[in-house]
Amino acid sequence: MTTGEITAGGLSETEHRAHLRRAMIASTVGTTIEWYDFLLYGQVTALVFGELFFPKSDPLVGVLQAFAVFFIGFVGRPIGAAIFGHWGDRIGRKATLIATLLVSGIATVAVGLVPTYASIGIWGAVLLTAIRLIQGIGVGGEWGGSVLLAMEWARTNKHRGFIASWPQFGAPAGFFLANLAVLAFSWLSGDQFLVWGWRIPFLISIVMVGIGLWIRLGILETPVFRKVIEEERIERVPVLEVLKRQPKQVALTALLRLPEQAPGYIFGAFVFTYGTTVLGASRDFLLIGVLVSAVLGFLWVTVAGHLSDRIGRKRMYIIGCVFVAVFGFIYFAMLDTKAPALIFIAVALSGLPIMTMYGPEAALIAESFTARLCATAALRSATSSPRSSPADPRRLSRPHCLPPSLRAFRSPSISSVVPLSVSSRRRFLRTTPTGTSRKNTTKSSLIARQPIRHPP
Repeated sequence: MTTGEITAGGLSETEHRAHLRRAMIASTVGTTIEWYDFLLYGQVTALVFGELFFPKSDPLVGVLQAFAVFFIGFVGRPIGAAIFGHWGDRIGRKATLIATLLVSGIATVAVGLVPTYASIGIWGAVLLTAIRLIQGIGVGGEWGGSVLLAMEWARTNKHRGFIASWPQFGAPAGFFLANLAVLAFSWLSGDQFLVWGWRIPFLISIVMVGIGLWIRLGILETPVFRKVIEEERIERVPVLEVLKRQPKQVALTALLRLPEQAPGYIFGAFVFTYGTTVLGASRDFLLIGVLVSAVLGFLWVTVAGHLSDRIGRKRMYIIGCVFVAVFGFIYFAMLDTKAPALIFIAVALSGLPIMTMYGPEAALIAESFTARLCATAALRSATSSPRSSPADPRRLSRPHCLPPSLRAFRSPSISSVVPLSVSSRRRFLRTTPTGTSRKNTTKSSLIARQPIRHPP
């Protein structure tokens, strides 16, 4: 095997492509399961929880109370991002992603076991709140780590938007599976849906978690993190470093989530309350419409990511923002006609403007942070010279990077932000990973430092 065939991780071209595929599959399957867990709660909240856990309240107040519990999941997401972001930078992406999958999956199964108000009174709602917080923590640790798992196996920036859009594919896919499960058991249980039918979609999550664990246990740690360990660049508190060095980017990229997140939950969760109480539509009719929306969404999200490689992340995201702004007026105008055909079309198309932003979003956020704050700097060369040696950190530009403090705002997870201190840079420039003098560098370590050969 020639030096040109060796990657930074010592893998051949064929082996590296195989591991990249596995990482993309593991990322996509993991985010699909996590979003199934998180979004399933939203569907059932609008249809079930108000009546079962807050029966003493006015129906409208009961729904609002149920959505207040739903909100607790969003409180847990930044907590999960901080916890798993910290450990992701210290023990690795793979280990923490396995942990996030278990936390979220076990919490989801627990929801399906919670007794209702009729059995234990208000304690049912208290249990739901605690479990929802734990579920939010798990999802908070998932998203960014899944993006990193895929992006840190990529060698070039040419298809970064497309690669990063595959973990994004997991959200509409999970949304589809959540709605499919609720619809299927709504049909199967009929009048018993409020008795036991709503519980089954939560309980079967354990099967999906088992599949996700099997896939994730079979992947390797990313080359980027292995390089960070090798060169002793682990930062003790990466969250604080990010907030200290790039607070503006953290704030702006957090706000970047607003035009995608807020309309997304209106189209995907609030529509059930609005549709059944104001429009008089049936539960199953709305579920089918949202199911079609999810299908169109996961067909479009990777296309949007690919287009961002062609026309630019910002331009693609702005197109999505304008799309959502215009579609919002059209959406409610069509719903308020109360014509079944127009309601169905509005609901079915509602995922497209969201996915137009969601596709390029991961890469757009990652590229907002400089190499000085990214562990991936060790394996990336300057943008102007992609084939030059990555050994000198002074020549690095913007690699794949997603800080834990930022991931809190998008179902985030393991951080890739490992700032390079002055002392670590000096140590890196004067020593090899094993701490020996450069004059005594072994042949194997010289090969490991060769430039990465990108495929034509």
